[in-house]
Amino acid sequence: MSDAFFKLPLPFNEPVKSYGPGSPERHEAYAALKAAKADFKDIPMWIGGERVRSGALHDIRPPHERSHRLGQYHKGDESHVRLAIKSALAAKREWENMPWHDRAAVFLKAADLLAGPWRQRANAATMLGQSKNIYQSEIDAVAELCDFYRFNGAYMTDLYSHQPMSPSATWNRSEYRPLEGFVFALTPFNFTSIAGNLTASPVLMGNTAVWKPAETQIYSAHVLMEILHEAGLPPGVINLVYASGPTVGNVVFEHPEFAGLHFTGSTGTFNRLWNS
Repeated sequence: MSDAFFKLPLPFNEPVKSYGPGSPERHEAYAALKAAKADFKDIPMWIGGERVRSGALHDIRPPHERSHRLGQYHKGDESHVRLAIKSALAAKREWENMPWHDRAAVFLKAADLLAGPWRQRANAATMLGQSKNIYQSEIDAVAELCDFYRFNGAYMTDLYSHQPMSPSATWNRSEYRPLEGFVFALTPFNFTSIAGNLTASPVLMGNTAVWKPAETQIYSAHVLMEILHEAGLPPGVINLVYASGPTVGNVVFEHPEFAGLHFTGSTGTFNRLWNS
């Protein structure tokens, strides 16, 4: 315990590198892209802090080069979704009772890793997995996601600071609690940063999550989980599963401790989710 009022470092927008001819970042990006393309990846799910392999393998190919295989991911079934929910609920008490500044520290560390040693690996994964050029990926997978990780902490402290007035002889106080249950994060194919933020923002506030990315974003989603793991995210706080939408929905939406959906996608998909 500490009796200090902590202030997070002042958030800032991550600078976007130019990748101009002859620049160091251009050389680093080429090297990372070449290495990623040559490295055939075996991509597991992440459940309860463990890398889970189902053996049901599915190819991952660049949309712009369908003849090339980047790797294979392990597709899950309903048993993996149930295990992910169980892991999220098991991790919930310790995570929600962790001091807010310790939760924020995980994501500040993740931003530093993403901006530093993981920068070009995140770029390479987004370029290969989602067919973006280096500048598009730099804005999305690096700069915007770093901003989410850093600014969300500032928004959290601003929210917590809002307190009611206290008339004479009274002291009114508001406590902010996470949701009762687990959050389901359903994320789109086109932005690595949105996928990262739809999981990070509810988790920062003390929730735990089950994350299902779009199939065409699995390659970069795995990289984000590796970054969060290195940043010190405790086991079970985010559980990443690769399964079909109906498979996940059949379990999640019928679960008594389903607390919230964090989703970005089409109106048609949202309407189907709303009616589930």
